[in-house]
Amino acid sequence: MASAANAGLKKAEATDIASLMNDMGRRARAAARVMATVSGERKKAALLAMADAIEAASGVILTANAIDMENALKAGISGSFLDRLKLDDARISAMAGGVREIAALTDPVGSVIAAWDRPNGLKIERVRTPLGVIGVIYESRPNVTADAGALCLMAGNAVILRGGSDSVHSSGAIHAAMIEGLAGAGLPADAIQRVPVTDREAVGEMLAGLNGNIDVIIPRGGKSLVGRVQTEARVPVFAHLEGICHVYIRGPVDLDMAHDVVVNAKMRRTGICGAAECLLFDRNCVDTHARPIIDALIAAGCEVRADAGLHGLVPQTKSAKADDFGHEFLDSIIAAKIVDGIDAALEHIAVFGSGHTEAIITDDQAAADDFFARCDSAILLHNASTQFADGGEFGMGAEIGIATGRMHARGPVGVEQLTSFKYRVRGTGQTRP
Repeated sequence: MASAANAGLKKAEATDIASLMNDMGRRARAAARVMATVSGERKKAALLAMADAIEAASGVILTANAIDMENALKAGISGSFLDRLKLDDARISAMAGGVREIAALTDPVGSVIAAWDRPNGLKIERVRTPLGVIGVIYESRPNVTADAGALCLMAGNAVILRGGSDSVHSSGAIHAAMIEGLAGAGLPADAIQRVPVTDREAVGEMLAGLNGNIDVIIPRGGKSLVGRVQTEARVPVFAHLEGICHVYIRGPVDLDMAHDVVVNAKMRRTGICGAAECLLFDRNCVDTHARPIIDALIAAGCEVRADAGLHGLVPQTKSAKADDFGHEFLDSIIAAKIVDGIDAALEHIAVFGSGHTEAIITDDQAAADDFFARCDSAILLHNASTQFADGGEFGMGAEIGIATGRMHARGPVGVEQLTSFKYRVRGTGQTRP
């Protein structure tokens, strides 16, 4: 009897969640039709109102975040996870600033990507158009609520946000401020919806497409979340599975520059997907550069797991295990290795990388050009930190994530990447023979 009752309860809960989610999908589709034709000025006004509302609600947001942080500490969550979850006055100000930067972008909807005339007199244009309804599934970063909502809105889309249970209070407070901004600008509140339940069944409903009402899914979180989305989604996905980012140091290279870039790439924020996870020293500079750079990392609190050659040069390192290479630490840990030339560096990245971000640090322009030509990752940098792998740093205002696939969106997913296109063809009565 008890088992049957429990089964019935679970079925009822699933039915309730399915009904809730499908209703959200229908309302999002209706809002998307409205948003597709909203002017850039009205979208800008809504975004500026959202930014003001987020700042005005900073006390409420911080109180909500304190609850999430307390729950995370009780659950024994790690330091890097806590860093992603934590909000403070500076991060809330940056969140609002990011929304204002998005408002300052040029409205992409309706912009002409290309135009040409045919010999028969037809005039053809390819123009940007909203994707429609976007589902964003994310974990511990509550700021994604603001970034994703604002970017989707500026691109003329409706969005359904599903944050993780760990950040539920923070995300709820941020979302409430954004809805206040939408209402102030007279735009439909359903343009930015947030899933109000933490049950994982809601994610399954989104991945199934909400009866055709979700056009694309964007996951932002750990390997297990992204893996589930990529496996189960019945709609297109913009995603990266891991951020296994490499820094390759090749001589000749200025030691001070290499030192500064490497320490920043690893240690500025260790829990983000653009943090360096593997350091490759070319044999042509290992004797001059390895010890001072590794010493600087250790002094900054980083554990360096080195291959046999580097461990012999710098005994303060730990001996690397095979699975340290190709591992996303998201912590103050980095793998390090000596490589015999650029071919070996590129081979290592091809085998152990995730297609996210790689950097070459060198004064040899020809080597940098060769690295750029042959390394097939979404973002490549020369003499700059991998931590610049960020839509805000690219001038996009913000990003929903970094896509490492090869279709449609690649690299930071900003406003333009949240649009598709259509063709407009103008004639003067032409018929096809």
